[in-house]
Amino acid sequence: MHILDEIIQHKLQEIKERKTLFPTQLLEKSIYFNTPCVSMKKYLLRTDRWGIIAEFKRKSPSKGTINQYASVEKVSIGYMQAGASGLSILTDEHYFGGKNDDLSTARRFNFCPILRKDFVVDEYQIIEAKSIGADTVLLIAAALEPAQTSKLGAFAHSLGLEVLLEVHNREELEQHLNQHLDLVGVNNRDLKTFKVDIATSEQLASSIPDDVVKISESGIEDPETILGLRKHGYSGFLIGQNFMTHNRPEKKCREFIQKLRNLSATQDQPA
Repeated sequence: MHILDEIIQHKLQEIKERKTLFPTQLLEKSIYFNTPCVSMKKYLLRTDRWGIIAEFKRKSPSKGTINQYASVEKVSIGYMQAGASGLSILTDEHYFGGKNDDLSTARRFNFCPILRKDFVVDEYQIIEAKSIGADTVLLIAAALEPAQTSKLGAFAHSLGLEVLLEVHNREELEQHLNQHLDLVGVNNRDLKTFKVDIATSEQLASSIPDDVVKISESGIEDPETILGLRKHGYSGFLIGQNFMTHNRPEKKCREFIQKLRNLSATQDQPA
């Protein structure tokens, strides 16, 4: 069984259980449910920042344990102080070691756009995302049928959430584009081999509509890569593992953004 298929099967069972424990009527009573969302799209287009979406995750199926004991409060605050444009918080527990409380904690200490990074296959999860303080939800093309993507996107918009569609190849992009998207993320990691190739983002850039914000995900390890991707029209850059493998992820983020700032200033100087 493909790892994504395994994750989705587990997620469907998890959703069934959570619907019983936390019915939608209860989720809708959350203090965050009627709070306006912060626009990830607008933050990524700000000229005073670099479009870094800094991710908090403890483990992954491909890498195992990454940073088991990191504090989401300390790291998320540090990410934003370092100059990140937004946060991505893993909430899947079984495969990524996250939990909903991680996102709510990040929300409590940061006024910035927060992406709920999870495997959304049901409208219940979108209500849940809103209730825990998320601003943006992730829809993974490889996990959904095109009709599902459109329906879930429309539902997210009805709650004021923004929608990030993640694709891995041109076929997914062409099949899942719809009017209910705010951002399109190209994941440079092949789901079958886990091989990472930045060229995936470069090759798909011209096929992404101009009215959505382009985000490149996975494999971004140096500032030069970001400057190259910006030339292809990318405004967002999701970075997790590169920061989280450090014992102080927020410090690694600060150093990365400073290097990016210096490199950009150097390149802007006249010859």
